[in-house]
This record gives sequence, structure tokens and C-alpha cells, in this order.
Amino acid sequence: MRNLNLIAATATLALLAACAPANRSVESVKTPEIQTALLSFDVRFAGGTELPAADRQALEQYLDSIRIGYGDRISLDDPAADGAAARRKAIAAVVARYGLFLEAAAPVTTGALAPGSTRIVVARGRLDVTSCPDWRRRSNPEFQASSMSNYGCASRGNLAAMIADPNDLTTPRTYGGTDAMTATKPVKTLRDRVAKPPESLAGLSDPRVGATK
Repeated sequence: MRNLNLIAATATLALLAACAPANRSVESVKTPEIQTALLSFDVRFAGGTELPAADRQALEQYLDSIRIGYGDRISLDDPAADGAAARRKAIAAVVARYGLFLEAAAPVTTGALAPGSTRIVVARGRLDVTSCPDWRRRSNPEFQASSMSNYGCASRGNLAAMIADPNDLTTPRTYGGTDAMTATKPVKTLRDRVAKPPESLAGLSDPRVGATK
């Protein structure tokens, strides 16, 4: 009787393993998915265009609290057209301290803006393999020559952790050169300026040449 129960239990496990989707290729079916969170902060401008010192400090403290950084997309939701350029310039100056730029358009957010207020919207993307871990299909016993359901979770999870800006997977950036090329660009500019004399001195000989003592 015990042997029959063992056989029945083994057969049940085999059937349960066969219920999960079978992947007979060497490619993983796991795919990192982008989860986007929208964070917002409203600031009030004095006189319509000037950002008071207290509001500027509050905005900086908010950006510090959410650890704003590379990969975050910052935009401005400003419903009033009058003075919009000046307000955008003031916010851009604060954002530039973090090495970021303002996006051209802001996503739709909930909640009405108070009169005279402007909303700063931060779109933060996160990559996550939501289907992992997945232990529905066991590796043994296996009668369909397929991989287990958790196959690829480690490599896809590592890939998601290594991508600095998850938004690049949906809106890829154009190639602008390697990091080394970007880092050495200021050095090249300096050397070019040193190698070329100013136009005011171009064509003039060194006054020391041919001078007598």
C-alpha cells in the first residue's frame, strides 16, 4: 500500500509540473518590466514669476528627500501661460544643481493646482521581473525536455539591476560616444585653445626674436 501511495504521489507531482507552461528553448521567457511612479511637488511663485527663497529651499529639501538623480525625468506642469518662461527658468536653475534638465512636457497628474502654483513632476522608472521567482515548474521529474519555470530569473534580475535609466528600454537614446570620449572632451577643448593663439596675436612674431641686448 505504501508503494502504491508513493507511486500516486510521484504521478501527481509529475502532473503538477506539467501544468506550468513548457519552455523547450534555451532563451528565457522572463522579461524585465518598467514600473513608473509619478511624484509631484507644488511651489508658489511670488508675483507670478519669482521663486521665493523659502519655496526654493523647500523644493531643494524635497528633491533631496526623494534622492533625485540620474534616470529621473523632471517636468513642469504650469497651466498659466503668462510668465511661464520665467518660472521654467527658475525651476531649471534648481534642477541643474542635481545635473538634470527639465523635460519638454509633463505627464498628467491628479489633483487641482492652487492659483499661482506650479507643479514639479518627477517620473521615476524601476525595472522589475515581476514573474520571478517562479517555482511552478520543477526541474525534476521532467519528461518534456523543457527548462524549469524559474529559468532566467537570475540573469534577467541582474540585467534589471544594472540598467541605470530604465526609461532607455522604452525610449532609447541616440549614440553620443563613449563615457571616455565625454570625459576627455574638456581636456581636448583646453588643449585646442592653448595650441591656437588668440586672433589678436595671430600673425605677430615673438618680440623677443631678434632683439638685441
